[in-house]
Amino acid sequence: MMFDTVASLLKEKGTSKVTSVAPTATVAEAAATMNGEKIGAVIVLDRQKLVGIFTERDVLVRVVGDARDPLTTKVSEVMTAAVHSVGPATSIDEALQVMSERRFRHIPVQENGQVLGLISMGDVTHWVIRSQQAQVDLSIGAVKRMGMSNRRG
Repeated sequence: MMFDTVASLLKEKGTSKVTSVAPTATVAEAAATMNGEKIGAVIVLDRQKLVGIFTERDVLVRVVGDARDPLTTKVSEVMTAAVHSVGPATSIDEALQVMSERRFRHIPVQENGQVLGLISMGDVTHWVIRSQQAQVDLSIGAVKRMGMSNRRG
């Protein structure tokens, strides 16, 4: 897994679509987009420039928690504006570490100012589990090829 990159994960996800909303969208519109796509976060783009991320947690804490009206509150008022992102060459291990340390469940992937995608903790966890299973399967195959078994006697 050491050489696996975020680019590999995005390729495996198989979608080049980046779900985004404008900063002028209402919270209700952003939530409808998230529900329709069955995702927990959307990228906030202003003229193709990443200006924020809007997540389920933002809805809970900054909208519901502050008793704001989702029909009139703009995403720009409640999004996370200080967005941390990773590049496509970032290793899966490094992305996992950043997400864990900063308690991010979603992180944008950018290169040269262009958003390439969004990865979730679920995406990374699935990748790690699959990668570890592949390593176990290779090890078992190597042991079998050497004519060894797990039995004694």
